[in-house]
Amino acid sequence: PPHINPETLPSPPPLPSPSPRCSPAMPEKRPFERLPADVSPLNYGLCLKPDLIDFTFEGKLEAAVQVKNATNQIVMNCADIDIITASYAPEGDEEVHATGFNYQNEDEKVTLSFPSTLQKGTGTLKIDFVGELNDKMKGFYRSKYTTPTGDTRYAAVTQFEATDARRAFPCWDEPAIKATFDISLVVPKDRVALSNMNVVDRKPYPDDENLVEVKFARTPIMSTYLVAFVVGEYDFVEARSLDGVLVRVYTPVGKAEQGKFALEVAAKTLPFYKDYFNVPYPLPKIDLIAIADFAAGKFSFSLNYRETALLIDPKNSCSSSRQWVALVVGHELAHQWFGNLVTMEWWTHLWLNEGFASWIEYLCVDHCFPEYDIWTQFVSADYTRAQELDALDNSHPIEVSVGHPSEVDEIFDAISYSKGASVIRMLHDYIGDEDFRKGMNLYLKKFQQKNAATEDLWESLEEVSGKPIAAVMNTWTKQMGFPLIYVEAEQQEDDKVLKLVQKKFCASGPYTGEDLPMWMVPISICTSDDPTCAKMQILMDKPELTLVLKDTKPDQWVKLNLGTVGFYRTQYSPDMLESLIPAIKDLSLPPVDRLGLQNDLFSLARAGIISTVEVLKVMEAFVNEPNYTVWSDLSCNLEILSTLLSHTDFYEEIQVFVKDVFSPIGERLGWDPKPGEGHLDALLRGLVLGKLGKAGHKATLEEARRRFKDHVEGKHVLSADLRSPVYLTILKHGDSTTLDTMLKLHKQADMQEEKNRIERVLGAISQPELIQKVLTFALSEEVRPQDTVSVIGGVAGGSKQGRKAAWKFVRDNWEELYNRYQGGFLISRLIKLTVDGFANDKMAAEVKAFFESHPAPSAERTVQQCCENILLNAAWLKRDADNIHQYFLQRKAPPAMV
Repeated sequence: PPHINPETLPSPPPLPSPSPRCSPAMPEKRPFERLPADVSPLNYGLCLKPDLIDFTFEGKLEAAVQVKNATNQIVMNCADIDIITASYAPEGDEEVHATGFNYQNEDEKVTLSFPSTLQKGTGTLKIDFVGELNDKMKGFYRSKYTTPTGDTRYAAVTQFEATDARRAFPCWDEPAIKATFDISLVVPKDRVALSNMNVVDRKPYPDDENLVEVKFARTPIMSTYLVAFVVGEYDFVEARSLDGVLVRVYTPVGKAEQGKFALEVAAKTLPFYKDYFNVPYPLPKIDLIAIADFAAGKFSFSLNYRETALLIDPKNSCSSSRQWVALVVGHELAHQWFGNLVTMEWWTHLWLNEGFASWIEYLCVDHCFPEYDIWTQFVSADYTRAQELDALDNSHPIEVSVGHPSEVDEIFDAISYSKGASVIRMLHDYIGDEDFRKGMNLYLKKFQQKNAATEDLWESLEEVSGKPIAAVMNTWTKQMGFPLIYVEAEQQEDDKVLKLVQKKFCASGPYTGEDLPMWMVPISICTSDDPTCAKMQILMDKPELTLVLKDTKPDQWVKLNLGTVGFYRTQYSPDMLESLIPAIKDLSLPPVDRLGLQNDLFSLARAGIISTVEVLKVMEAFVNEPNYTVWSDLSCNLEILSTLLSHTDFYEEIQVFVKDVFSPIGERLGWDPKPGEGHLDALLRGLVLGKLGKAGHKATLEEARRRFKDHVEGKHVLSADLRSPVYLTILKHGDSTTLDTMLKLHKQADMQEEKNRIERVLGAISQPELIQKVLTFALSEEVRPQDTVSVIGGVAGGSKQGRKAAWKFVRDNWEELYNRYQGGFLISRLIKLTVDGFANDKMAAEVKAFFESHPAPSAERTVQQCCENILLNAAWLKRDADNIHQYFLQRKAPPAMV
């Protein structure tokens, strides 16, 4: 519990009891018990011998343990492992053999029973066991790769977070049960073996001259989920960071060159974090490893990455891939401090690890690559995405109390990552950088090599800043949703009087619940005097607030939520909004504020609080917009609208609107990079040309076809940044020959990035029989299992026919797909991509019924969210389709004669 004197704090607003409208019925949870505390590990001595032909492994565990209470049994976690023998030897005494192994498979536990009582004290637990190198991308699993000569081989790699270390060796697999690890691996002598620590010994294996035993140094005290090992064939590049840590990036054989960018990022990042946290990196070395199939994008000490998350080819990688690599490296290295050095006490606090790393990865990339303007991208990538989900009735609080770890998969969603990161960004802004860093340092020093809960961080930040951190943050983490702040202004001589009202923002329209959920909202206000600087900052801790802005003339506009940092949406009175439109046109409002304004309006229209036509009018004010991220967000919203209107008979009209909005910027940019352009111009060009091409803009389509022809014939290779838009355009307006050419390019591509690029756009093809061909391709050997989802998703997002076909395909192939992805987040993504675009009540019922008869427990919430979205789409269509149609028609009508 937090150690704060309650009397010194302003009382926080009461947390709402969830009204029936907002809380989805969750299934009954079966009782879950953590492991008993009678026996705990001090050190694991672990030797594993993987068989890369038969896909099994043998293991020997010798653990130094402490018996805290006399007992005749030891309970550990264990899954898919067979124990052959087990014994316990008290220090200086005879060893006692276990007489029974009782596996509780449901709970992934095993109970070792002993014939006599084990007395208090220390001793050695020995277990010999065997396990399987599975193909489920969890635990100790096999990963397929192709050698440069074309042979198929397998590597053995690990993925333990959250609870899969128990698939590699029997252990106390809970984050708060920390110990040290001495790991050795017995492997073929021509393979590379890696683990968290450096190699201290490598000697021939006595029973087989083709094997060697590789021994690693003892680890610091850490949780089981952070243990990692890899056996495979790799090349590497290495560098030392400024603070002397040896950094290596391991790549598939022959691709070492492509690891250089990630190496540069990592070498720059480590000193940045050391400096930021004021705590040195805890290990002598760090390895980043590119692994062919990686499910999560969550990694650990020896960080394993998907190939595309680490490899950059100077000639064939596009700008967005570089940026993605930089963010992933930043995210994972942040965990070395926040997660590994200080670990959450239980999975309930996982959001803090992930939300924090998801926020600081941007801080780090901004430091390494200021030209990326990454914080504006944060708003469109994380902040708005989190708000979209969190406005649903089927959202959940950031902090979900987890009992059984199988519930962890369900909370690993955009709320834990993106809303988590967004509220930390808001907190950082509210506290200020200097106090935030001091508080972080206090927290890390106090809990290093230990475990902590969310409250512990709040307490450290509160101590340093003197602000009511816990009270404020609890309103954002312990209740779901966020507020809509309605604001109106009244001029009183030279002052403006603002009236603010907060209410929960709901995707389904104005909030009508009985209770009134309340947030403590840090609010910043700026005016046209200085759009980049807050004229006023205040903590709104009640439902309504009246403020006076001194010396603000009638012709000055007023904008809330400077920098789009506060996690709320704003609804302005009509005249306040009216006065902000010119500030979009003349760009006097900063990019992130232009983006936030447009995004708020779009979501208000989607929720039926204002008319969609109002938003379309504002979108037309973006004619002079130069900023990539602002366009990217605008473009996503137009895509959502376009998908919605694909259910009407005036779908063509919105294509005309898209062409009108995007053609001026398209003409300004042209097809070829100009001298002095940077990273963001390349991203913008790709975005705009893809939009125009997809909408059938004649000149863009012709040029795309011409350049594609040259590309295929090898006359003039397309630059990496233009490939996606060109591929998309020619497929959208292509035939079976086009598709065959693309599939051929896919087969020939050496880089995974290029294969993925092609896989994502194949779904743009529009003829029914070709759509089927793409769907069949998605499940073929040509596509790696974790990439199947983006192929099917591309089909669903490509066209109205595609959406129907993809949904049917998922239902017809459900067994195979479900077996592939089971608990992981890919099953949720597959469902979301396939059904989110539907827009009638009948479809919502069909989706609901399908998943009732084909349950996917880890995706249960996703299914509820999708059904809710389909119903919301249907309501939106009913409400606004005619007005939108009228607006499009009148835009085209010649002006009436006077």
